[in-house]
Amino acid sequence: MANALTFNLEILGSAASSTLTAWRGCMVVKPAQQPEKPLILYDIEACPYCRKVREALTALHMDADIRPRPRGGRRFRSEAKLVGGKQQFPLLVDQSNGQVLYESKVIVEYLFRTYGNRPVPGYYRFRPYQPVLGSLASALRGLKGLRASPARAPEKPLHLWSFEGSPYSRLVRERLCELEIPYRLHNLGKEHWSEIGPAKQRIKPGPYVPREGGKRHAFYQQHQRVQVPYLEDPNTGEALFESAAILEYLDRQYATR
Repeated sequence: MANALTFNLEILGSAASSTLTAWRGCMVVKPAQQPEKPLILYDIEACPYCRKVREALTALHMDADIRPRPRGGRRFRSEAKLVGGKQQFPLLVDQSNGQVLYESKVIVEYLFRTYGNRPVPGYYRFRPYQPVLGSLASALRGLKGLRASPARAPEKPLHLWSFEGSPYSRLVRERLCELEIPYRLHNLGKEHWSEIGPAKQRIKPGPYVPREGGKRHAFYQQHQRVQVPYLEDPNTGEALFESAAILEYLDRQYATR
């Protein structure tokens, strides 16, 4: 009972974090064509500037290879310095266009103009107060996803289906960052107003079937539901829904303390 209560409090805190950031990173603004080579994002989950980039990725329905760089982490320290020349995050690498970009405002504008073929929507434009609210949102989470924890490195990156504003997915991303586990982020944002709400209590009553042709429809065809987070680990063959089960798996499989 205590564990269930603790977990539910974590979810409430994560939902409050999404509320502070106006639930950006939930709805898809414009599905973008994925680049030929995957985007690479050196990221700190608790960083409010990194959050802005992840929000834009969800808005564009874009996937990315996440290489966590929490404070005290060393797994991608040298690689990030070699790629960009300095230890500053977020750091986006667009292998298809040969671009290496710092600064969240610059990265967000680049993503919308290059892959969305449009200016940054007002909802996603930089506002001076947003980093403050983003920092408060991270503080609500006890700064989880900020500092590294001892862990074994997987041989192959994991795969996570998520979207930035999902309170349940945030818990998993925080732990992946702390453990410095690289993963392919498959954004599965909401494509229509009728999808608003948790997977089992969407705003539109009745059976849920996503629109044909989208990423959600492809996911539905394979799993007969659309629910995040969903984690696949090619190193062990594990495939898991439910954030509590995923967190338990990550700690059992990769944490060393």
